Amino acid sequence: MLLHLKGLLTPDEVAQARALLLAPDTPWIDGRTSAGAQAVQQKNNQQLAQESSCARALGEMVLGALRRDPVMLSAALPRRIFNPLFNRYSGDANHYGPHVDGAVMHSSASGEWVRSDLSCTVFFCDPVDYEGGELVVHGGPGEPSREVKLPAGDAVLYLGTSVHEVRPVTRGERLASFLWIESMVRSPEQRALLFDMDMSLLALRQRHGETAEARALTGTYHNLLRMWANT
Repeated sequence: MLLHLKGLLTPDEVAQARALLLAPDTPWIDGRTSAGAQAVQQKNNQQLAQESSCARALGEMVLGALRRDPVMLSAALPRRIFNPLFNRYSGDANHYGPHVDGAVMHSSASGEWVRSDLSCTVFFCDPVDYEGGELVVHGGPGEPSREVKLPAGDAVLYLGTSVHEVRPVTRGERLASFLWIESMVRSPEQRALLFDMDMSLLALRQRHGETAEARALTGTYHNLLRMWANT
């Protein structure tokens, strides 16, 4: 599962975020300070200090954008969202080797523990602004890897169980937000079925309007969600 969320942030929000992230007094720190034992061996980037006013303001912006995006809500069915973090890849701190995110993350901002069912990356730079820096999500046995490098304001959602990496940035800099989502529906297979049904119902309503069949299928969707969800 890999889902492209187009236009998650508005152009004005991207401009505001870039102004904060590129300010001379922005508190960037060594990204390895937040890495676990496995990831610290692979991580070489900079990260925005979580306790800073800049991180809090940008985090609220990203959370607001996620909560208003109907495709994200349908695909992730979020129960908890980890407070967004922010990173920079440039110069010598320019890559993050293959790794798997921790299964359960502790947020120092909210004090919550969040199971990482889904990972999300939000891009603040356009692909022409830098070379390299592709997010590579490795597939399972027999599945191809996916390279992701999206326009500023777009985001990608993918399974938290995936091995992934950020390739070295060889020109310019890559600015992004990253976070994890704990879903109400733990099973990725069940989430995928619900998402497919929800998107098909949306297409049916756009084509035929509100019909008896659409209402019946909507009832089936909610009965499945009621059966599988944990709130």
